[in-house]
Amino acid sequence: MIVTPTAPAIHGELGQAIPDTPHAVSVSLPSWKANVGYEEGEDWVLSKMKNGYPRFFIHMGIQAFAEAVARKYGGADEQAMLFPSTSAATRCLDFLARNTARRSISVQSLAGQPKDYLRIVDLILQNKAPNKAPRPDIPGTSKTIISVVIFPRSEAKHAKIFWQHSGEGVSSRRAEFCFKAFQEGYLTSRSSVLSENIPLDRMCKGPRRYQRKASLGQTEEPAAASKTEYSNPTSSVSLDRQDYAQFVEERFGRNLDISLAVHAKLAVRRRIAGSLTADVDLSEAVIMPAGGAAIRKVQGFSEDDIYLYPCGMNSIFNTHRIMLKTRGSLKSISFGYSPPVATSVLMELTRHSFPYIDTLKILEKWGPGCLFYGHGSSADLDDLENRCKHGEKFLALFCEFPGNPLLKSPDLRRIRKLADQYDFAVVVDETIGNFMNVHILPVADVVVSSLTKVFSGDSNVMGGSSILNPQSRYYHQLRRTMIDEYEDNYWPEDAIYLERNSRDFVSRIDRINKNAEAICEVLKASPYVKEIYYPKYSPTRPFYDEFRHSTGGYGGLLSVTFHTTAEAVTFFDFLEVAKGPSLGTNFTLCSPYVILAHYNELDWAAQFGVEADLIRISVGLEDTEELRGKCIRALTSVAQLEKAVM
Repeated sequence: MIVTPTAPAIHGELGQAIPDTPHAVSVSLPSWKANVGYEEGEDWVLSKMKNGYPRFFIHMGIQAFAEAVARKYGGADEQAMLFPSTSAATRCLDFLARNTARRSISVQSLAGQPKDYLRIVDLILQNKAPNKAPRPDIPGTSKTIISVVIFPRSEAKHAKIFWQHSGEGVSSRRAEFCFKAFQEGYLTSRSSVLSENIPLDRMCKGPRRYQRKASLGQTEEPAAASKTEYSNPTSSVSLDRQDYAQFVEERFGRNLDISLAVHAKLAVRRRIAGSLTADVDLSEAVIMPAGGAAIRKVQGFSEDDIYLYPCGMNSIFNTHRIMLKTRGSLKSISFGYSPPVATSVLMELTRHSFPYIDTLKILEKWGPGCLFYGHGSSADLDDLENRCKHGEKFLALFCEFPGNPLLKSPDLRRIRKLADQYDFAVVVDETIGNFMNVHILPVADVVVSSLTKVFSGDSNVMGGSSILNPQSRYYHQLRRTMIDEYEDNYWPEDAIYLERNSRDFVSRIDRINKNAEAICEVLKASPYVKEIYYPKYSPTRPFYDEFRHSTGGYGGLLSVTFHTTAEAVTFFDFLEVAKGPSLGTNFTLCSPYVILAHYNELDWAAQFGVEADLIRISVGLEDTEELRGKCIRALTSVAQLEKAVM
């Protein structure tokens, strides 16, 4: 009889939010079996899911709000999906109309309309509610706070695809606030109320330390580096001084002056620009001199070139959309080191290596199509160059630096040279490398990032950014398009959480870098480990090092494979860290990445060098020796398994 080692206590209960907070962005799948069960749709897993990564698992609060809206404005066989603006909802409606046989209507009133129509209902906040006295303390506004797409239940699959790939959906905090207003009768359809045009900037709660008025001495952002011709809409937000504290406290249980959100967004943009690297309070952050030369080192660059989005995927989605608006209908290039996606809809559910799987889908579904290079090799660049020489034209090349999960780095220098020669843009996702480790803005036209990850670290808020390079040949055209197309849909409360989380971003990166290298050293020394994937040990390290800061490291993400599936399963089950989707968390987070990303096409994924049993580890801030010890103990369990088999 073979005796296998006994697994330790589960690190986080199955289905529990990680961290265990209402707006967490990961979920515990603590064993290999649980991950497979999730992919197989087994009830013992799905029934315990309290949340998940927000673009793949719609937050329970959002689901409840959407169901309530559908009951009020839809029919028995209809569902609702919630968006932060009419423009975002319209893009969803257009997507559904293109991909279904349904017709759409633009009227707000639903009376007498056939139920097979797709339609939008805009919800606004008012200071009146049925059977209640008027509330002058409630900030009525004509601005849409929630835009609802109503669609038949039979089209739910297509709506979910849009939600996932675009990142356009509402955040859980926006939904939490708005659902409360909806239940109390203060949020209703635009067609049923006339309201004054009063700003909606003081209506959310935030971290406890913000629950007092800050002595900032102003209600507008301090003057930023001015680009008078093309102003960033997030740079000059003027706030009404009316005190809504009574409304905030009594009606919705909030006690935060959300004028702080404007300053929080400024501080976030300054951190991304590299001009704010100190761990300082918000009051100090907003009065520091503007600029961006400290880290980004691109002439003419400032925080005014940074645009915030509700999540990283939304920054990619909108960057591609802005590119199409600016440069016309041309194919894009998805350049990476692993399979982005197969043809089945099931493959549209995860992020895989190099570019987001969703990045590829964006390029395919919005616009004239996409040229995909799965290996991201020199041979792929040779093929691209040959195509360009023979007259093919492209909109932009999208890539990650480095890629996920094989952590290989594309040859950005050669890509930049080809882009200059053949007139296509370069869009680089710096999420994994992060700007404290690598400096890629000079060779990119646009840099995008998921601020949800290591920039936040706390795994309790979503966010994304898009950065324009002022030295790009397309810069002035893109800025002009942004004036017409950019919407600041980043919910104030989310901005406040992100700002607070990111204050110690600089110091966290150094510790994470060191911890990741320490884990790699332990794994590399083990005879059971087949391969370590980490930029420092990658054959593409020269490409990474070319853009690495002199003080930068190799990041906090690594992947590992073993010689047998049994070894991989044992290591994963015995590794005493949090286990679930996402990366860049302050705590170490592990997942059987390919099982989650490509469960239905494992053989297909393998042709790109992505093994089914690959384990991805996002390294956190724990004590270095503690992490080393956990890895050693998991490897010891693998050794015991081998002895048992013998």
